[in-house]
Amino acid sequence: MGKVSFRKSAQKVLIFSKWRRKSYSVFQTLNRIIVISVLVTSYLLSVPAVTFAIEKDTTEVKKEFSLDEIEVSAQRSPALYSQVARIVSVIERKEIESSPAQSVQDLLEYVAGVDIRQRGAEGVQADVNIRGGTFDQILILLNGINITDPQTGHHNLNIPVSLNQIERIEILQGSAARVYGPNAFAGAINIITRQSDSNSVNLQLSAGSFKYFNFDLSGSFNTGKLQNSLSVNKKLSDGYIDNTDFDIFNIFYSNRLDIQKGKMSFQVGYEEKAFGANSFYTPVYPNQFEETKSLISSVKWESNSKYHFTPVIYWRRHQDKFELFRDNPPSWYTTHNYHLTNTFGGNLNSWIQSNLGKSAFGIEFRSENILSNVLGELMDSPEKVPGENAEFTKSKTRNIISGFLEHVYYADKWTLSAGLLGNYFTESNLGVNFFPGIDVSYEITSALKIYSSFNTSLRMPTFTDLYYQGPTNIGNPDLNPERSASLEGGFKLNSQFIQGYWIGFYRKGKDIIDWVKMTETDKWQPQNLTELNSFGSEIQIQFDLKKRFGHHLPNHISFNYLYNNIKKEEADFISYYVLDHLKHKFVSSVNHTIFRNFDVSFNVLFQDRDGTYTRFENGTRGDETDYEPFWIFDVKANYNRKNLNIFISVNNIFDVLYYDIGNVSQPGRWTKVGMSYHLDFD
Repeated sequence: MGKVSFRKSAQKVLIFSKWRRKSYSVFQTLNRIIVISVLVTSYLLSVPAVTFAIEKDTTEVKKEFSLDEIEVSAQRSPALYSQVARIVSVIERKEIESSPAQSVQDLLEYVAGVDIRQRGAEGVQADVNIRGGTFDQILILLNGINITDPQTGHHNLNIPVSLNQIERIEILQGSAARVYGPNAFAGAINIITRQSDSNSVNLQLSAGSFKYFNFDLSGSFNTGKLQNSLSVNKKLSDGYIDNTDFDIFNIFYSNRLDIQKGKMSFQVGYEEKAFGANSFYTPVYPNQFEETKSLISSVKWESNSKYHFTPVIYWRRHQDKFELFRDNPPSWYTTHNYHLTNTFGGNLNSWIQSNLGKSAFGIEFRSENILSNVLGELMDSPEKVPGENAEFTKSKTRNIISGFLEHVYYADKWTLSAGLLGNYFTESNLGVNFFPGIDVSYEITSALKIYSSFNTSLRMPTFTDLYYQGPTNIGNPDLNPERSASLEGGFKLNSQFIQGYWIGFYRKGKDIIDWVKMTETDKWQPQNLTELNSFGSEIQIQFDLKKRFGHHLPNHISFNYLYNNIKKEEADFISYYVLDHLKHKFVSSVNHTIFRNFDVSFNVLFQDRDGTYTRFENGTRGDETDYEPFWIFDVKANYNRKNLNIFISVNNIFDVLYYDIGNVSQPGRWTKVGMSYHLDFD
């Protein structure tokens, strides 16, 4: 069970009354970000709108309220949002500030199309999936850079930035392989950090239940034409139950250089996590412990020439130590699990505009490497584990080469976008594979559009899928890649009072990978399910009451509901991930300004999950148990006075006991109080 929260929407919403085709170049594929709107709305709370790419600075966009529309990029070339035939979502900065969440994982709970299955609180570890996909099927980006973990999707959200450093989170729902490449199987999430052009410092302190403490210090400063941003974050707690303590440290630096010919941007971040992992991977041994270290860096150039070129190079290093026994191990337990992955690569995206529309092409090279004492193939000679009295004895390397083509054509009220991904994996016998896609939309009226989209995708098994061996798990080196074809369509509504959408979607999956077993006493092993089909619907609606009826009413009220049904071929096995999907999810939020400088956000979440788990009581195996549906209520109150903000939040107000995964219970009522202070030096 995940926690709920009404997404705050007290931010300024850009309402565009007409779907005009003026060319305001605000975005560019896989770049910076701006406040984009879902159906012309910036943040239909529970389900915002996604976009990856920018050509104008976020600050500029916020000031230009006269724009009829803004350009977004849910395709290889930038496009007006009204022309994009996809559902994209943005969680905006003001939503983040008003939300009770203090981690990316908790914040994503507020999107109905996203399923967050948490093992630990406050960003310790969570699996993220979209529309019934698995946590390995989502591509994660940081400022447009692919930081997806090849070892396992459990580490995808190990990101070296605090929530206070994030400007917005953009979510593209549905297959996106022809835009972002392999592993954007069920969707993509792009996390955009703040990059101010002013000289400023921001301090945030908060404390709460379970000896929770959060310290966040960030600042921005200019050195000539170079804009710099630096943040440091420390967060810790004793835990809400035994062995759920955590200690998290982040440091992140980014800069941007604007010159006449284009923009150069650089980012580097480092994160350390140490946490009690109570029953994370098996309830048989609840006294587990884990430490992770993440280092991410990238350099990107964006040209201003007629032929728009955006070359990028990046590197991600991730180290993981997992202890099955935190203390007092039995005699048969002789060593911990050690893993070190290095992922590096580069890509080039380019596009040009003509009378026939926009044409784009791109290429990418990505190398994924692992050293481990558990995963991979035996090495000729072992290597020392950095900082540990242990050795890596196994390794594996694979390379991925991708090419992209796309053309977008505009005709009167129609928009047509067609593209193709060509992909080649080393260390496989797949050869070159092609994945086409097409999106089309039609403007019925100035406030109503209809769209449809068809896309295909592929995902390679992770190193854990292929090689993991443990007391309760065994890998499968013979796994085939997952494949899918997906179709979606619906309506987008945009008026000055009501914004929203209704969509239906269908995905046909082949060779879907899941960890399964035939009996309760068997070990978990990944297998290719021959066929797994998903179909569902999502509806979202937001009312801007204050804008229409006056200041005595709430600022915004939003409702977001997802229905998803997954059908599989008949098989007598127990599923660990794939078949434990959200069938119903409802998210709603209300934001109201009580009086000047004081506002309150109320949030509610309902989840009903299909699937079962083996119940353990005091270490003893019990019966197979259904996941119980649950309601969660959260609230946060903010008081703002000049540069000072004081807040109090309460998550899970009614102290509901719920589970996201197996026997890992989630926190009960959690209260936090805090303050933040912002100081400008300009």
